[in-house]
Amino acid sequence: MKYGILLTLIILTLPLCGIVGLRAEVEIALEAELADEIVEPMIIADDKNASDGKFIWMEGAAATGGGGKGYAELIINIPQPDTYALWGHVIAWDGNSDSFWVTWQPADPDEDAQVTQNTEFRWGVAQGAAWHWDRINHWLDGGTFEREWKFKEAGETVLRIGVREDATMLDAIFVTTNLKATEADLRLPTDKDRKIQIEGLAVDAKGKAATTWGSLKRAYQ
Repeated sequence: MKYGILLTLIILTLPLCGIVGLRAEVEIALEAELADEIVEPMIIADDKNASDGKFIWMEGAAATGGGGKGYAELIINIPQPDTYALWGHVIAWDGNSDSFWVTWQPADPDEDAQVTQNTEFRWGVAQGAAWHWDRINHWLDGGTFEREWKFKEAGETVLRIGVREDATMLDAIFVTTNLKATEADLRLPTDKDRKIQIEGLAVDAKGKAATTWGSLKRAYQ
């Protein structure tokens, strides 16, 4: 009889072990123009083909180069400790308008990449004259590699997108724990996503109860 009880306990325990180790996949879609702070010369501009008709950039002509000042900061409340990837919905006209500086604290250090010029934080944006998705990478002197950010705790994080070259355009950002480039279910923000950004409601992870969004976002422009 005691062996039967022991076998029953093992059978019941195995599924629980699997449940304890299971993490929900996180997907957060954000409008770039709804950033908590936008510092000039980074500005909001209109484009009927952009998500909700707006995007951010440092205004300038393609092929001329220039930039290095101005940024957008977004407070992103991640619902669980995990490793994350970021995607941007972008336009990059040519080799003189195809990069940003990107830091995401606290996974990244509190460093002003526009000052240090640290290539660990240089995003080489995939070129294209129409809106397209590009995974945020670090464009190093020795090559370009996809970035991942590991967070040890849930809660507020700060993503900064800094101008590196004018005329590089950013429409939306997609946050995901799916690190496989071919499987990430990329999507633009919905009305519900925008409401979350503006009003500070709840953000969901797939298969997980909602968690409170960080601070109240600034009014939509």
